[in-house]
Amino acid sequence: MRMLILGQGKTGRVVTDIARERGHSVQALDIQENRDAGSLTAPNLASFDVVIDFTTPDAALQNMRACLATGARMVVGTTGWYQHLEDMRALAARKGAGLLYSTNFSFGVQLLYQLARLLGNQAGGYQFKIDETHHTEKLDSPSGTALTLQQVLASTPYGASATIDAHRVKDAIGTHRLEVSSDNERIVVKHQALSRRSFADGAVRGAEWLATRTGCYDFQDVFPQILA
Repeated sequence: MRMLILGQGKTGRVVTDIARERGHSVQALDIQENRDAGSLTAPNLASFDVVIDFTTPDAALQNMRACLATGARMVVGTTGWYQHLEDMRALAARKGAGLLYSTNFSFGVQLLYQLARLLGNQAGGYQFKIDETHHTEKLDSPSGTALTLQQVLASTPYGASATIDAHRVKDAIGTHRLEVSSDNERIVVKHQALSRRSFADGAVRGAEWLATRTGCYDFQDVFPQILA
């Protein structure tokens, strides 16, 4: 496959490496090389099977508008733009494009979401707390992953309400801790990313899955297919 990787920050560089390791032809553009989505013209995009974005919230939104308008397929690992999700979903539908998005492409985090849903379904009367730690360069706080955990809990029958504590530590990759407690007991579930390869691998495998599809997909809903 031919992949265009947008963003060569900490995660974007690893996405590029993994895509090449998996045998794909890759072109990578740093955010400075694609100002205001200027490189994402229809002729250029026609050369690629899928685009993967790990940039910034503002850049990602411009990139999505440019890519989806041409009917391209796009995987977006950038967070902080979800207030525009319905607009992007509608654009993908109008143009016959493909969009796969997630607050976290780690398979382990997807399992954490499932555990949170199980706990939220069963633990009526318990208190829920989310604690997250990321590197100091992360632009959004709380993290998109923490907000997704909070939303998962809120969607359960008991409508579990979870507080979020966010921390920024210089070189932290990403840790999320879910605590479920009562006056008499405490359950703690923690996911710790040991390297950015977990995010990057999920994004590349998601791109492989999306390459033959159109429509708008949340990685949380389709990751069992991709994992299989």
